Amino acid sequence: MDEALLALLEKKEFAYITIRELCAAAGVNHSTFYLHYQDIYDLSEQIGKEVLTNILNSISRPENVLEKPDVFTREITTGFFSQINLIQLLFSGSQAHILPDLVDSSIREYIYRLKPEYTDNMQFNIRLSMLIKGSFYAFYDNYHKYDNAALIDEICAFLGQCTR
Repeated sequence: MDEALLALLEKKEFAYITIRELCAAAGVNHSTFYLHYQDIYDLSEQIGKEVLTNILNSISRPENVLEKPDVFTREITTGFFSQINLIQLLFSGSQAHILPDLVDSSIREYIYRLKPEYTDNMQFNIRLSMLIKGSFYAFYDNYHKYDNAALIDEICAFLGQCTR
């Protein structure tokens, strides 16, 4: 079902994809679809969760973000790149802000469990937002223009200058 939705998203906007069309593309009937998903939004959300998980799994030690911002930035940006095709399909247009917000809140939740003292730490929270969202938007706005390794290096170099 995932592949059918992604194939349809390459041709048309999400809002115009119907369950009937999706089921036909996947070669399943409506009842099979509804055994697994509540609606097309549920399916999209499940795929989005996989994208989020893959990005989060690219970060070895998120709790060390302040100690090693260059490592964190390289890992998260590499994670974004590894999911770029799905990001383009699922998180484009008016949905573009959703992914960096999900990544940000997931990483915060994880770090706050390990280091609750960071919850109200202004320096930590501002820097984390800059690293996550800044990395995402710098990458997303430029990945198609430049060599990805060079782009990742430049993002890390810039953020390294900012955190000194």
